[in-house]
Amino acid sequence: MKRIVLSVALLALGTPVQAGKPEVVQLSPDTYMIIKADHGGIFGGGIPKLKIAVIKQANEFAAAQGKIAIPLASNEKPMGGGPAQWATFEYQFRVVAKDDPEAQRTSLTPRADTVVQIESAAPKGAGVPTASPPAAGDDVYDKLLKLDELRKRGILTETEFQTQKRKLLGE
Repeated sequence: MKRIVLSVALLALGTPVQAGKPEVVQLSPDTYMIIKADHGGIFGGGIPKLKIAVIKQANEFAAAQGKIAIPLASNEKPMGGGPAQWATFEYQFRVVAKDDPEAQRTSLTPRADTVVQIESAAPKGAGVPTASPPAAGDDVYDKLLKLDELRKRGILTETEFQTQKRKLLGE
């Protein structure tokens, strides 16, 4: 009886109650996901400790196969204001060989919270004007935007970015 009262009291105080590590879920032949919640409430470690634990688990999972974990995406939700609204962290990763080209310069890709898809119901040739080909300036602008995105993701260094930018601008 004392054990039950103590367990209920600890739960009411927000003591972490977790049964071991979260499960590694396979999404495709080489892609996996781990989701972990911090049931500690205000006494838990929050998002930072969740991230550390989950990423460490993903790396250990890959190492057990003689491979490495490549981050694909992550999503975090801080603790909510009500009961049972725990902080959670979701981590998706790919397991690849250590010499795989994909293992170089990896980074998490930001995911949009909302995706809007616009589909046209008008049939072809129904009076809908077609877009004219882009002007030469638009092409350079688009290429500069792509280069900047590659630089922000760490795929290009600042020097590589500046070199490619000068080539595009004809300097």
